[in-house]
Amino acid sequence: MTTTDAAETTQPFQAEVSELLNLMVHSVYSETDIFLRELISNASDACDKLRYEAIAKPELIGDGAPPKIRIQPNKKSNTLTVDDTGIGMDRQELIDNLGTIARSGTKAFVAKLTEAKDGASLIGQFGVGFYSAFMVAERIVVTSHRAGSGEAWTWSSSGGAGFEVAPASEEDAKRVARGTEIVLHLKSDAAKYLETYEIERIVGAYSDNIQFPIELVPEEGEPRQINSASALWQRPKSELKPEDYAQAYKSIANAFDEPAMTLHYRAEGRYSYAVLLFAPSTKPFDLFEPARKGKVKLYVRRVFITDDADLLPAYLRFIRGVIDSEDLPLNISREMLQNNPQLVQIRKAVTTRVISELEQLDEKEPENFAKIWDAFGALIKEGIYEDFERREKLLALSRFSTTTGERRSLKQYVADFKPNQTEIYFLVGDSIDRVKSNPRLEAARARGIEVLLLTDPVDAFWTSVPTDFGGKPLKSLSQGEVDFGLVPKLDAEAKTEDAPKPEEADEASVIAAVKAALGERVSDVRASQRLTDSAACLVAGGAGPDRELERLLARHKGGAGSKPILELNMRHPLVAALGAAHEQSRAEDASDLAALLFEEACILDGDLPEDPAAFATRLNRLVARGLAAS
Repeated sequence: MTTTDAAETTQPFQAEVSELLNLMVHSVYSETDIFLRELISNASDACDKLRYEAIAKPELIGDGAPPKIRIQPNKKSNTLTVDDTGIGMDRQELIDNLGTIARSGTKAFVAKLTEAKDGASLIGQFGVGFYSAFMVAERIVVTSHRAGSGEAWTWSSSGGAGFEVAPASEEDAKRVARGTEIVLHLKSDAAKYLETYEIERIVGAYSDNIQFPIELVPEEGEPRQINSASALWQRPKSELKPEDYAQAYKSIANAFDEPAMTLHYRAEGRYSYAVLLFAPSTKPFDLFEPARKGKVKLYVRRVFITDDADLLPAYLRFIRGVIDSEDLPLNISREMLQNNPQLVQIRKAVTTRVISELEQLDEKEPENFAKIWDAFGALIKEGIYEDFERREKLLALSRFSTTTGERRSLKQYVADFKPNQTEIYFLVGDSIDRVKSNPRLEAARARGIEVLLLTDPVDAFWTSVPTDFGGKPLKSLSQGEVDFGLVPKLDAEAKTEDAPKPEEADEASVIAAVKAALGERVSDVRASQRLTDSAACLVAGGAGPDRELERLLARHKGGAGSKPILELNMRHPLVAALGAAHEQSRAEDASDLAALLFEEACILDGDLPEDPAAFATRLNRLVARGLAAS
């Protein structure tokens, strides 16, 4: 054996790893079985990588033996060994893979794990499974020999501040001719993991569908395979039971919940491929990472190729599973993946099938569909904006909080149209409570018109595209002009309408006074058809973005967006008072009232006045005048 650096080196862990290891060593939760599943999963990945690299370099598998995984308990030495004949790691890879976590969500994971009573599912979700071994081990020794390399290296740590990396001994290098061996020196309370029946139980529960043989090497007796090692997606559906799918989901997706939807089929024809996909019932941590990466793995004739092939559009990135092609070349490169016409057709067909399956689930199993929508509805709505071809179907699948109820479909909404209603009305905001109290709802509420209350960030974007459902256009209550004149008011509102009302302010004089007072702060001032109780509100113009999108874009750009339109309720006492002040040439009062109405409308939108001190001074001045007059 030759080495590039014969000296042993000690290195500190990355800060996040140290914090993570502290949690693991002190075992912040009781579920520890997960460590074995994670080590087996890592070993399976290493075997997958070897099989893939060996397509171009067959010499990497020198002995020709297929990759496998072995588990060996030893009660005499109180050690549990998990080894594989996969790709292995060189010195730098040991340091990079076992000393740092190159992942953006690490800090969020540590925070969540600290709070969690049972963090088992979090470990699998965040991809930090190796470190879970410190829940049961007081010391870990890793010996690894990268395929095609003449060097073997040993990594060791007791879960403290750092780790040691050194050239493997001659004996260790001979024993680990290729792949990785992990030796866990178990804690005194982890002795159960040396029992063969306990190992078989864990493998059966979590790792049965790993595609490589998992051999148990007991202290006495012959080694035996303890997993089925079959590509479940290649088996006929008639042979499989619900529990088989549940186990496959947990193995493939590193999940602990139950799938809300399972899709398994084989496509035959121009292209042949097997599909096994799952929709989780709970929300993973990484749904809103900027990269928006999918989680469907691509296999070619049962050989793992990549989990980065974008086999579904980004708005379906919550789907987990496998697509196994019979036609693609095994040595397909990343560049070929991006432009391969077969993959384009597979992506289109599978996307259509997933949408169809969601439609059937909605019809036949509404409770399971509700789980998917509650967890992933915000993602599905991204497709309304991005996938024009399937927009109508995605709108039909969508569920909304409205002024009438929860999880309302657009089909239900249209069926409950009021007489003479021709549009689907919506209002976008940043919280359900704030949207429900928004004054722009007043005229619609007076007529019993249902309004969609949209509070996901994506809502401001998909509603910015001209959209209709079944020929009924969607209309924002914070954009353009709204006229409910043809829709009759509710009986109670109609009686209130007949009661004596304060005189309406003179529209022309009030609008002129407000325009003069506000100047460039608004693009226009007009009488409102959407207000019945409030004095004023801000809306966007008929062309361009909705009012909420304007605010989001302004925040993102760090400056002001387009100037809003100020709408005034001509029957409101404040507006009438402004008109009277203007007519009596009380310019200061009229100016103060105009600014107050504008700033009140800003506050109702969730924004602070541009000058809070001036707002407070102005408000105090008006109150003082009112008290003096009384």
